[in-house]
Amino acid sequence: MDHSSKRVLTGRERPWLRSIARLLTALSNLALYVSALFLVVMTAIVFWQVFTRYVLNWSNSWTEISALLLMSWFVFLGAAVGVRENFHLGFDVLLYILPKGSKAFLRTLSDLVVIAFASGMVFYGSQLVALQWAARLPALGIPEGVRYLPLVVGGAMIILFSLERIALRFSGVEVDKDINLEDVPDVDAVQEA
Repeated sequence: MDHSSKRVLTGRERPWLRSIARLLTALSNLALYVSALFLVVMTAIVFWQVFTRYVLNWSNSWTEISALLLMSWFVFLGAAVGVRENFHLGFDVLLYILPKGSKAFLRTLSDLVVIAFASGMVFYGSQLVALQWAARLPALGIPEGVRYLPLVVGGAMIILFSLERIALRFSGVEVDKDINLEDVPDVDAVQEA
């Protein structure tokens, strides 16, 4: 299911922008499907852990860390998709009281704040990966730095998707349509009624 169907590029946009949007749509859809798969696998692992512990009275050493790793991946990949699809949390009170022209400015400012936060995720997450790479997770035998890779990958995708939103906004594509704002009646219409 393509969640980006609302993002329609007309002929007036640059062809390179359309190509990038298609590529980022494919990346977003891949992240969404990988997140869903990891959620299902994590659920199966937790079920197996509970079954073996309480029914068979036997404990696996790999189940808990595997479930946590998968959860990290689907959380950060899902967060990146949420940023692209404008499903992330926002403080939209100002959008209700300021003139309509300020909406693009405030959304761009919000995207810049998200980019700054995601840059910190990539920077500090990369440091954690490098710092922990030599150590091994005993239960899985893989480098411990793998635990922090979702932070780096998710942060990089959030940066890409936020930059895409800014580029599309400045090229005239409506990326800020908010169904909550569309349902709000005009103040003058309410006063006349």
